[in-house]
Order: sequence, then structure tokens, then C-alpha cells
Amino acid sequence: MQTSSQLETTSTLSQGIEAPPPQMILMQMITGYWVSQTIYAAAKLGIADHLATGEKSCTELAIATETNEQSLYRLLRALASVGIFVETSPGKFATTPLAAFLQSGSSSSLRDVAIMMGDREHYNSWGNILHAVKTGDSGFENLFGMNIFDYYAQNPEPADIFDRAMTSFSSVENAGVRADYNFSSIRTLVDVAGGHGSLLTSILQANPGMTGILFDVPEVIERAKAHISNSGVSDRCQLSSGSFFESVPAGADAYMLKHIIHDWDDERAIAILKQCHRAMADNGKVLVVEQVIPPGNDPFIGKLLDVNMLVMSPGGKERTAEEFRALFAAAGFKVSRIVPTQGIVSVVEGIRM
Repeated sequence: MQTSSQLETTSTLSQGIEAPPPQMILMQMITGYWVSQTIYAAAKLGIADHLATGEKSCTELAIATETNEQSLYRLLRALASVGIFVETSPGKFATTPLAAFLQSGSSSSLRDVAIMMGDREHYNSWGNILHAVKTGDSGFENLFGMNIFDYYAQNPEPADIFDRAMTSFSSVENAGVRADYNFSSIRTLVDVAGGHGSLLTSILQANPGMTGILFDVPEVIERAKAHISNSGVSDRCQLSSGSFFESVPAGADAYMLKHIIHDWDDERAIAILKQCHRAMADNGKVLVVEQVIPPGNDPFIGKLLDVNMLVMSPGGKERTAEEFRALFAAAGFKVSRIVPTQGIVSVVEGIRM
């Protein structure tokens, strides 16, 4: 996977245009958060939603968003310069293919992701990255005085944004997981800490002979009820709540954990896997859906996500294939195969030893 700067360099070379000097490429990387925070501001203000019906003047947009017209114009001009929105005539703006993903209400929308990443919980924690690197402890926890999961339990508004953002992430990944891993032999699938259940319901829709159990903490299950009710598979999807450190629903033949193990250090990740081992049927298996870090130093977004886990989570990390094998063995599993998907995640399948 190439970085945006590598792609830009490749593009300019192929067109016979001289590539930017290395100093300028590095400068683009250094100021990268300027772009991400302007996207955040536009997402928070709902600019793309306001433009969904067609172009509007900056005056109209400023009135609709209760912002300063000149300041809003400067924001939109900057975003238009990177392909998000287009100035169709002086002071008038419209959406672009990129901006369409900032519109809400679509299964492919990234608006909530942009808001989550730009809000103070993530943004300020990344500003505390040196604490995380120096100590190995969560930058988030150092700032907010508690781990991120306790924080979300006490703060419903950012917790709801987090849930919606995770659902948006899932929309990018779910199709690949469903297409590239064969679920047809599974009778009962437990989605451990499955959030709103977007992945589980999509798997159930594709496998009519399967039943599912969505398991998460009570407040998340409460927020998931509407999605399950509207999924068309609510008759085959049971809701269950609790803590995966204490127990998970018993008797299923497969337990799926998507972006869960990476939240925790090895000790607590093993504890979660052991609960699945204890609960599953004799011939059961565990399916961990994560990014698997490849060897070497080629670009791979999981390496940056790994730093995000360092900053945000209580010991969380992305893992290599060998690290997954060691983790599974400590919990009583053997990695039987690692199935890459069309997205950036793989399904790490473990069977009981």
C-alpha cells in the first residue's frame, strides 16, 4: 500500500512532471493534521448534508451552520484545494465524489469517523503521544484519568459517535469478511463485543441457516436494538449483555471478535480468548478479525493503527502472525489459518487444542 505522498510522486513522474523535492514531501506529512482537522470541521458542521440537494453560496451555508461567512469560505476553499468540495463559481460550493462520503445517512458514510477522529478524545490524545511512547501507557488515560471504555460508559454522546464510527468502519470491511471467509458450516455464531451488530447481521443475511448472538456491555446492547430490529434477521439474532472478562454466551460453535483483541495487552487479550475457549462447543473455533502486520517496512495502514492503539487504548496493539500464534496458544487455541480479505483485515481462525 502506498502513502498519499508516494502516490502523488508516482503520478507526477508518470505525467512527466517533476516530483516535489523530499523536503516538500516531508512538509506535506508534517502538516497532515491541517487537512484532517478541516475535514473534521466540515463534518461536524454537516456541510456535505447541506450541499446534498445542490450547490449553495457560502452566505447560505454560513447562515445554515451559524458560522462566520469569511471564515467558512476560507475553510471550504482549503478543502476544495484537496478535492473535497468544489467552488463552482465565486463563493458557491458543491460536493465532489470525496465529499459525498461526508454525507450522513449512508451505509458508506465516513462522517462519524471524521468527527470521532477530530473530537477532543482522539485529537487531544494524539497530542499526548510522547507520554505514550516514553511510558508505554495510554495517552488517553493520562489525559482523561480513566481508560477509554470507562470514559465512554460515562459519556453517552462521544460513546454514540464512537459506535456510529465503528459501524462506518465496518461498512468498509464487512463485505470482504463475508465474501472471503466461508461461514456456511457455522450453526451458531457469537459476535463478542459486536457493537451495533452490523457485521453479524450481514453474515446472518448471507447465511439463512445460521443463528447469531450479539454480545456486548448492557449500554451498547441497548443502543444496538434498533439496528437489529431493522436488519431483517432479528428472529435469528439474540441479544446478550455482560463482560467478556467474566463470561460469554455458552455452547456456540464459533466466536467472532472483530477489532477487540487489538484493544488489550497480551494478558487481557488471552483472558478474553480463554473465556471463548471455556464457553464454546468441543469442536468450536474462534475468529479474530484484525489487521495482521506484515513483515518488513513497506507501507501498511495497520502500522499507523498500531500507534493509534498505543495512544488510545490500555495496552492495545496490532499484531503480527507470529504474535497471534503465541497469543492463541496461551489461550488454548491453535491458529489453523489466516484468511486475508478484500479489505485491510484478515480473519485469524483458531481451533481448540
